[in-house]
Amino acid sequence: MRAASVSDYRELARRRLPNIFFEYIDGGSYAEATLRRNVADMEAIALRQRVMRDMSALDMSVTTLGQTLAMPVGLAPVGMAGMYARRGEVQAARAAKAAGIPFCLSAMGVCGVEEVTAGAGLAPWYQLYMLKDRGYMRELLARVKAQGCPVLVFTVDLPVPGARYRDVRSGFTGSSGVSGALNTAWDGVTHPAWMWDVWANGRPHSLGSVAGAVQGKHGRVTDFLSWVARNFDRSVTWKDMDWVREIWDGPIVIKGVLDPADARDAVKAGAQGLIVSNHGGRQLDGVRSSISALPKIAQAVGSDLEVYMDGGVRSGLDVLKAMALGARACFVGRAWAYALGAGGEATVARMLATLRSELSVAMILTGCANLADAGRELLDSEA
Repeated sequence: MRAASVSDYRELARRRLPNIFFEYIDGGSYAEATLRRNVADMEAIALRQRVMRDMSALDMSVTTLGQTLAMPVGLAPVGMAGMYARRGEVQAARAAKAAGIPFCLSAMGVCGVEEVTAGAGLAPWYQLYMLKDRGYMRELLARVKAQGCPVLVFTVDLPVPGARYRDVRSGFTGSSGVSGALNTAWDGVTHPAWMWDVWANGRPHSLGSVAGAVQGKHGRVTDFLSWVARNFDRSVTWKDMDWVREIWDGPIVIKGVLDPADARDAVKAGAQGLIVSNHGGRQLDGVRSSISALPKIAQAVGSDLEVYMDGGVRSGLDVLKAMALGARACFVGRAWAYALGAGGEATVARMLATLRSELSVAMILTGCANLADAGRELLDSEA
């Protein structure tokens, strides 16, 4: 099968990956209403076609937090990417660097920040989850700072994991005993390409950035959600930004905002950016889609900080829709995870080239020569 779209990469990943990892990437929480809403609401937005305009010179670049991006796309933090392809976070980071866009390393990544920085030749943006052990958090932030990571992405919508029923059904979580071990082993054996690439040659399978906090508590990387439930700090408030600022003096982006009031609080707390996000429909099911929350949040904060979004972005056309509604850039998660699972770095690079091509076509056919000028006039308000 020759992949032409993100949905094609999804199908290739489904074929290549053991079921427990494909379902982990693909699924959401509870009944997955918000997961579906993210995509459906994005699809429902109509672009406004314009013709007979000079589109001979397109400018797809944007500048954000002092960085110039080749296109307004970044790779969002995705947990355990090193289980989808050999040292997967490094491969994805290299593809992002080649495309001229940022890669954000998940705190729950298999590869640690030091390995990704060395392997990609560029320090990633880094996702921060707040743990109860503040001593370890201080050490971790010092490590991230020492690597030269340019942006800290403080993810605030996971004080407790949402119930992900697909993971229970697949055996990713809640599977124990002999039968659980046998099912997991069979899942791997029946996917020989993955077994050779990841299981045989992709070790160690640990949570690289937080291995020191996890070590000795669980034997399997797939046990991390139960560890999260016990160790993530539910008492975190906006006042904790002051504690982070004692260690981190670079830009902070708040990820996981859906309400304008929270967005205004992020401004007051001194954030430089925020990501409108419902965690890809993996946390509180039944909340609104990211794209529907975006316009009011962008309006609420104005130019006080930079607004990004993730959730439901499956094409370059979706990127332009988000830009028209106030986003500075979009972060894609499942799209790059599917591509990584389908074929590693080269496939992630092809997926990003597809997004760029789709965005180019959308710009030309809406009469948008420069993304700095993208606004609501690109949308068909009567559709």
